[in-house]
Formats: sequence, C-alpha cells, structure tokens
Amino acid sequence: MKLTIERAALLKCLGHVQSVVERRNTIPILSNVKIEAGDGRLALNATDMDLDIVESVACDVDAQGATTAPAHTLYDIVRKLPDGAQVVLRKDGEGQLELKSGRSRFGLSCLPTEDFPVLGSGELPHQFKLPVHDLKALLERTRFAISTEETRYYLNGIYFHVAERDGAKVLRAVATDGHRLASAEVPVPDGADGIPGVILPRKMVAELGKLIDESVGEIFVGLSETKVRFAIEDIVLTSKLIDGTFPDYERVIPRDNDKTLDVDRKLLADAVDRVSAISSEKSRAVKLTLGAGMMKLSASSPEHGIAEEELEVDYNGDGLEIGFNSGYLLDITRQIEGDTASLAMADAASPTVLREAGDDSALFVLMPMRV
Repeated sequence: MKLTIERAALLKCLGHVQSVVERRNTIPILSNVKIEAGDGRLALNATDMDLDIVESVACDVDAQGATTAPAHTLYDIVRKLPDGAQVVLRKDGEGQLELKSGRSRFGLSCLPTEDFPVLGSGELPHQFKLPVHDLKALLERTRFAISTEETRYYLNGIYFHVAERDGAKVLRAVATDGHRLASAEVPVPDGADGIPGVILPRKMVAELGKLIDESVGEIFVGLSETKVRFAIEDIVLTSKLIDGTFPDYERVIPRDNDKTLDVDRKLLADAVDRVSAISSEKSRAVKLTLGAGMMKLSASSPEHGIAEEELEVDYNGDGLEIGFNSGYLLDITRQIEGDTASLAMADAASPTVLREAGDDSALFVLMPMRV
C-alpha cells in the first residue's frame, strides 16, 4: 500500500474517526484505525464494537492495500505536521506503516486487518432521507436532557420514533433524565412512516452532532430493530441501538396547566444566570415568585447571601411561588429559538411545560424543586 494525501484532508478525516476510538481498550485492535487505499480514495474505519464510522477521502494511490495503525497516535502526528504538507503513507508486507512528510518520518506498529471487527454490515429494512437541518433540530433540542444514570440505561439516549399530533404524523425525538424532558418534532419524511421506535445511544448522538454541524443537504437514514445507520457525503456512521423500552413519556406531559406566563426569553435567561450565582452549588435552586405582570427571581445560600431580580412578564394567574434547578432552566431557555418563552404551570409541586410562544414543534417539561 502506498498513497499521498494533503495534510488538511487527512487531518479532517482522522479527526472524525479517531473520536470514536476509546482511549483505554482491553482489545488492542479497537485502538487502531483501519486504513484502506484503492481507486483514488483513502477509507478510514474505526469502531468500539457499538459504534462504527467509515469515512473516505480522495488521494493519490500508487499501490492499493490495507492495514491498521494506532488511531490517536496517527492523529497526533498528522495534527502536528505543518499546514500544506503532503503526507505519504506506505506499508510493505508485514512491516510497520511508514509515514513521511517533508523531512519527518514515522514508523507505526500495525495489526492485521483480518482482526478488525465488522459492524457496518446487516440488513436495514427501513430507509429514508432527512434534511440535515431537520435532524440537527431534533438532536440539538433534546440531547441536553439525555440521562447519564447508567442504571436506567434505557434513558441514556434519544427516543426516535413516529408519533401523531393534531391528526398529522411527525418524526419525533424525546429525551429525559427524570428531572426534565425535551421533545422535538419535524414532518415525517417519505419512507419513514413505518419505522420502529428506537433509542439512539448518547455516544452516537454526540458523534453524529459533530458530523452534521459541518454538513448541508440530506442525510440517509437506515434502521432495523437493533441497528441504525446515518450516511452523509463521504461518511457512514453505524451504531447498535439501546436494547430497552423507553417509558411512556406522554403520561408525564401535563395537559391542563392553567397558569400561563410569557416572558422575553433572553431577559429570563440572563436573570436566571445572574441570580443563580448566589445559589448553592449542590442545589443550584432559583425561586420564581409570580404576580400580576411581574416575576421576581431569587436565590439564597448560607455561604454566599441572597440575590433578587424582577422582570416584567405577561401573567394574569393567581400568585405562585415555584422553584427550579437554575442549570436545567438555562438549558431549556437555550433551546427556545424565538424571542418569547411560554410557561404553563399548575402549582409549586407539579411539572411545568415550557415552549417557544407560537411554536408547537418543541416542548420541554421541567420538574420543580422545593425552595
């Protein structure tokens, strides 16, 4: 195998695939990236046995072939090469992978390609295309609510499924950690109507988020009961799904909260951020005291003192005091894209529904705190 490639192209490709590789591995081959050259292209493949990524990039191929090399080491070397450098990768027989660039030369230990696991195969009966901006909206507006509690593993991802709202089918993403819930939806694309409800794992969501940040156009989605594949441009990301049942989230979304409040989203976020500087690091509690046309935000702690701030709001309900985790409240305000946030409350002990005023494509549920 022998190929020549521009440093920036190789670095971008390696940057995507090496992030899938875990830093600590008990299986040596999983620390490596598979490197395959042929037909004027270089294909890089990395996996952790649950998540698999393949990316290809154009290069000059002098001799076809394949090998594997330590992913993070290779990435670090290429990252430290000068801008504009040409990189030559060469492998003969059973020897090391030789990397040459200018006057620099490196020899990297290789492992046989036959030992590299194959995750990307298998039938995916459900296939459709989705605009990248739609997928980005689904992931970004829900991923912050994914649980990190490993005992409830079925909450360690985003529930991706087709649902119905106001008589119309929608493609919906939902995540919850028990303290807050995020739900976002887009119109169902052609071919997606019959898909099974699946739970996309947290790591896959993170890697997919990086890829679609740099992309436009459409993304191909393939699904089975156990596996999902996303393909965009020259990148294919395949992941096992979380084998579990997502809870009936519809039951925890209040439908009859009668106390409604509209407030400038940015003013609310800024006020919560300032007041929470006083709250204790453990609880991060902020109290909202509501009255006609007014909201008072307050926080206190024995170590730091007290903080208060008032905001003008559109609220005509009965007086109410309700407390929230300020961090959770800020996370939600960041996902509301419009100028006005709308809150629907029942009492100090019941979940509050937050959404953007006039936008039904996303909603957020936040459990209150005792303050």
